[in-house]
Parts: sequence; C-alpha cells; structure tokens
Amino acid sequence: MAIPNEALQKILREIETQAVVAQEQIGVVKAQMAAKQRDARLLQLTVDEVSELPGDTNVYEGVGKMFVHRPKPDVGRRLTKEADELRSDLSNLDKKLHYFETTLKNSRSHMQQIMGVSGGGGSHG
Repeated sequence: MAIPNEALQKILREIETQAVVAQEQIGVVKAQMAAKQRDARLLQLTVDEVSELPGDTNVYEGVGKMFVHRPKPDVGRRLTKEADELRSDLSNLDKKLHYFETTLKNSRSHMQQIMGVSGGGGSHG
C-alpha cells in the first residue's frame, strides 16, 4: 500500500521539526549542565576552604549587600545541602540530555526511512 507523496512530505516535515527542536534542546541542556558543573566546582572550592578553617573561626555569609555571622557547622550543612541539590540537578539534566539525544537519533532514522520509501525503496534493505 503506497502512501501519497503529500502525506510523506507532511510526516517528513513533522519529524524534521522534532529533530530541530531536539537539537536546540540539546544545546540548552548542555549549557545548563556546564553552568551547574561550574557552580559545583566553586562550591567544592568553598567547602575545601571552610573545612580547613579552625573550629572557632568566625564565618560570614553574604546576604544581599551585607555579611552575617554564621556558625561554621551551619555553613558546612548549607554547603552540603547545596552540593546535594547540584548533584540532583546534574542527574536530571543528564536524563534530559539522553532523552533529547535519543529523540534526535530516532528522528534522523525515521527521516532516512521515509526518504528511502519515497525514493522507491531501491536496493535499501
């Protein structure tokens, strides 16, 4: 059963649109991952610096335009919580990246299949 050429063209355009959207989203997700990884590196540097301080050292955190004294253990807990959140965010972004890469790969595969069908089948397969 042959599919009309118009229908193939419409399907091809839809798949092509999916591929373009997936490719754009891959770029967005990679940029978000890079930003999160940069934040994680800065956070790790901060954790390293704070952990090397003696226990009785005054620690201050920036709040808006001022600095507020915080006990060192409270700062350590906050930094640990932030690190956990960053790891979770990176994990979720990795899943999104995998989804969009799979979508792009599948879209390209479908486009090739349709082009093969619309080309008369030839010696493909």
